[in-house]
Amino acid sequence: MEGIRALLLVLLLPAAVSAGSHSLAMVTTFIEGQTPFPEFSFTLMLDDITVSYFDSETETLFPRGVDRDQGDDGVIDPDHLKTITSFMHADFKRRHLFIKYELNYTESIEVQQRLVVCVLLDNDQPGPFVLKNAIGGTTKDELRFHEHKFTYQNALNITEERLKTHLEVTMWRHENLYYPVCIKTLRGYLEKRMSQVKRRVKPRVRLIQRRRSVSGWDGVTCLATGFYPRHIDLTIFRDGQPVPDHLTTGGDLLPNVDGTYQMRKNLELSEEELKKYSYTCTVAHLSLDNKLDIHLDYDPGEPIVPILSSVVAALVLSCVIVAVVWMIYRRKRRASSLGDYSSTSTSEEKQVPLDDLVEDS
Repeated sequence: MEGIRALLLVLLLPAAVSAGSHSLAMVTTFIEGQTPFPEFSFTLMLDDITVSYFDSETETLFPRGVDRDQGDDGVIDPDHLKTITSFMHADFKRRHLFIKYELNYTESIEVQQRLVVCVLLDNDQPGPFVLKNAIGGTTKDELRFHEHKFTYQNALNITEERLKTHLEVTMWRHENLYYPVCIKTLRGYLEKRMSQVKRRVKPRVRLIQRRRSVSGWDGVTCLATGFYPRHIDLTIFRDGQPVPDHLTTGGDLLPNVDGTYQMRKNLELSEEELKKYSYTCTVAHLSLDNKLDIHLDYDPGEPIVPILSSVVAALVLSCVIVAVVWMIYRRKRRASSLGDYSSTSTSEEKQVPLDDLVEDS
């Protein structure tokens, strides 16, 4: 169960700072204990595209999202990769000893995860660098670096005095080694995968009126789906004014099976509010030249409960009719079989020889 919770960290990848910026994320997992998974593995993601995968069993960086005959992207030097993976693997083992003995971790399976993200801004300048460490799916410490400034937070109950020397070394490594390498790798992948990154798919947008019961619980839902890339601005307007976020629900970005995304926002309303005001769903996306406005025409149609009742009744009636027709068919078929048997028996009796009848008598 702990391992499943740990995997939720993968879903918390931060979006790039703005629609024109790009990010490179390394999601690393270390597992101590008996599981069918590799002890150490990581995935590299360019924006939301998985570009490569590595684990300690194969010790090979496998490209993802490219043609088989294309082979490796050639972005990461093999010797450099070996140095990085060896260091990270050893670092996770050191953290394991700290977690086990200093934090008194007693679970049979220990799952550590590390998220490293660097960002390239719209103007091709390096943006923020973020590193998060998690145990069992819960973030325990976080380091951020941008414009030569560091911030560090931890929930490990370690004193600042004990952390001081360690942090000084860590900050130097990040500023002079990890951060430049991450930005260089990000630029390399952008050059190789630009056609994938620049893919644009327009969203399909609907503004739906909801009515759940006879008592009149109403609302509207703005749904945008099938768009790529993931950056989208979706807003519900009432009489030309944006509805504040605290009055709406939803707004989560969700993936579709085809690699596109969807988002929906809900606004709960009374029937009087639906009649009194006009509602619009406005969407801004990189695939659109201008903002897309979808207007809602108030429809006082029947509530969904009576409609569902009618549908269910129709289905039941259809099933009954099919059952009756089947029974009639079965009876006719049975009667026909009996009739054939009766005529056959009569014919056989008529064909009995006269001599046999005399002998029987």
